[in-house]
Amino acid sequence: MDRVRQGRPGFRRRLGAVIAVGAASALAVTALAAPAQSADATRAAAAAADVQADVNVAKNAGFESDLSNWTCAANSGAAVTSPVHGGTKALKATPSGQNHAECSQIVKVKPNSTYKLSSWVQGGYAYLGARGTGTTDVSTWTPGTSSWQQLSTSFTTGANTTSVTVYTHGWYGQSAYYVDDVSVFGPDGGGGTDPVEIPAVPSGLAAGTTTSTSVDLSWSPVSTATGYTVYRDGTKVASVSGASTTVTGLTPETTYSFQVSASNAAGESAKSTAVTARTTKGGGGDGGTVPKHAVTGYWQNFNNGATVQKLRDVSSEYDIIAVSFADATGTPGQITFNLDPAVGYASTADFKADIAAKKAAGKSVILSVGGEKGTISVNSDASATAFANSAYALMQEYGFSGVDIDLENGLNPTYMSKALRQLSAKAGPKMVLTMAPQTIDMQSTSGGYFQTALNVKDILTVVNMQYYNSGSMLGCDGKVYSQGSVDFLTALACIQLEGGLDASQVGIGVPASPRGAGSGYVSPTIVNNALDCLTRGTGCGSFKPSKTYPALRGAMTWSTNWDATAGNAWSNAVGPKVHGLP
Repeated sequence: MDRVRQGRPGFRRRLGAVIAVGAASALAVTALAAPAQSADATRAAAAAADVQADVNVAKNAGFESDLSNWTCAANSGAAVTSPVHGGTKALKATPSGQNHAECSQIVKVKPNSTYKLSSWVQGGYAYLGARGTGTTDVSTWTPGTSSWQQLSTSFTTGANTTSVTVYTHGWYGQSAYYVDDVSVFGPDGGGGTDPVEIPAVPSGLAAGTTTSTSVDLSWSPVSTATGYTVYRDGTKVASVSGASTTVTGLTPETTYSFQVSASNAAGESAKSTAVTARTTKGGGGDGGTVPKHAVTGYWQNFNNGATVQKLRDVSSEYDIIAVSFADATGTPGQITFNLDPAVGYASTADFKADIAAKKAAGKSVILSVGGEKGTISVNSDASATAFANSAYALMQEYGFSGVDIDLENGLNPTYMSKALRQLSAKAGPKMVLTMAPQTIDMQSTSGGYFQTALNVKDILTVVNMQYYNSGSMLGCDGKVYSQGSVDFLTALACIQLEGGLDASQVGIGVPASPRGAGSGYVSPTIVNNALDCLTRGTGCGSFKPSKTYPALRGAMTWSTNWDATAGNAWSNAVGPKVHGLP
């Protein structure tokens, strides 16, 4: 950046101070003489009228109509929907090479008139200025900011000036900059304005229905507004077009402060008077009670050819039902849940009622995160917090008793452990936490999944490793075992049992039918033999553990739907065996 541009802000301040002193002196003289000079009074009244008539002469000042009325050099600018300061769009301009990404507009002005020029900027170096004023051209700038910052200056037009070029640009080699809510405020020069002025501050903000995770807000509409921005404790949380919204994702029994502003192409109003609201005590997501020996089944929130079920149709042999799956959002680590119409529920409320009924029957319904195509990634403090907050909000909203971690594309043990601990702190000691790693993930305690399980051992319910779709694997005795046998189940379970997990945290995960997996299906008889081998020392194959583990948690299957397709043969056979373990 050259010295001239660096020096200009100081020069403008000194010049402004001189003008301000002169203006103050002239005002004092006029005030003293006013009672005796009606001509001065007339001129003062005319000046006041002009001030009242001031408008924003810039058009499409908030870029709500994309780049209409604006010209950006070398196609360097574009209207974007995020980030925005007011309304729904803003300008993003990207410098490159010898192009500093100038975007400009010619505005109609009145001669011998003063205009206040301002805009909100964010990102890299950003300049705002006016040229062709007929007097002294002006500009102001900032070296960049990660949040919205207002640039402001003013200019006075010459005796013959009827139009001025207003511009904004970045700087060579610097990152993109964003601009929103440009204002050239002064007398209408004959070009009109859209709209006349920034909208008024919304009034009548009130909190309505409040739940454990949401607050309904409403306010009086502002006639010139095209949109509204909602703030929670000073942070922007929503942009809406109407005069009401529901703020979600809140923490139970917590007091929040809300404000709202109005916006249009001229800019954003000041924030309204704040209103406070306190969320209620959570009614769902209070954890579950898992029996000493438990059967886990995954319930499919989609139709892949297996029997389509409602939760109410899941066999009573299942103690833990893992709803599959949560969905990722655009925020790293954050999850949501979308009920698939294919499963046949008339409404989300009907689905929630089924969860409540299962819980009333002593079952735990949890939300599974991941799956083969899951894209949730928790690899930073921010994403860990996003995961915990969103998972807890879903527990509260739907009544889930906990979560299942089924990330089949790897996980970061440091941040996933942080996320699960944050979630546990919110949900309490009854939270059900299960995991379903692949066999390769639990071959060694140095693996990310195994590390995570050990990191959260004190809040972990059960690890139901998937003993399928894996081929041959090493057992705890160092020998290789082929899937589909009693030895494969017992020798691989032994790694977890001797690697630091409690026996009550180990379960055997298998397909419910040959169609439930690509390979590794075993009959319920083999599953039951493996359970007997590990807990009683009977029914073993060539591998026999050096001791028994009577506290073994139980077994898991993919899925309740494939089980139903096979007439519930798996749960009818394995369920009683698990519940009858010592």
